[in-house]
Amino acid sequence: MKLTAGLFQSSLGRKYLMAASGAALVLFVIGHLAGNLQIFLGRDVINDYGEFLHTRPALVWSARIGLLAMVGIHIWAAISLSRENRAARPVAYAQWSPTVASYASRTMLMSGLIVAVFIIYHLLHFTTQTPAVNFTGQDFAAFAEPGEGGEPRRDVYRMMVVGFGQPLVSLFYVVGVGLLCLHLSHGVSAMFQSLGLKNKSWGLTLDKAAKAISVAVFVGYASIPAAVLLGLGKEVVK
Repeated sequence: MKLTAGLFQSSLGRKYLMAASGAALVLFVIGHLAGNLQIFLGRDVINDYGEFLHTRPALVWSARIGLLAMVGIHIWAAISLSRENRAARPVAYAQWSPTVASYASRTMLMSGLIVAVFIIYHLLHFTTQTPAVNFTGQDFAAFAEPGEGGEPRRDVYRMMVVGFGQPLVSLFYVVGVGLLCLHLSHGVSAMFQSLGLKNKSWGLTLDKAAKAISVAVFVGYASIPAAVLLGLGKEVVK
């Protein structure tokens, strides 16, 4: 109990919580991307993946609850530490020139909150399949195709094609992913720094690796709506 209280009450503990929750979220982002990219392997492959998840509700809901918990802890720790830093320096610098801090590091809190809004929309769009937010006039929950034995199964491929076929949704998705990756470009490196694992000898390499990871993640996620708008899956929406 004392250890748990220390994590939430001390500055160092909150930095550890922020770093650990950030690490969990990075792993989720990469794993989620790997699953989504299966759309390029064809309708059967992505639908098999969707069926695998759909038939394991305990696993899926555990992951969802864990994800939301990590997001909550991450945002709480970020806001708490930001308030603490401001309280420790109540008078702003007379002249402030951000020569060292990157734009990503200066906007971490803002981009993190916007990303949280994006995640909520994304969950409503594809997870709970709320018709009001897809702007297509269609009910994604009704999309199905015959599975093994003729039993209907969710048509994830059609859902993604129809969903990203709406240009405004795709634009919002790309912007949201862009802000997420801007957040990652600094956050991945800051995570190691919070854990005391970043030093001068390999800090620059770590910063470059963080930027490379964020660019790769952005290209991966953005490639899906881009491909749909360029004609991927057009045969299923005729």
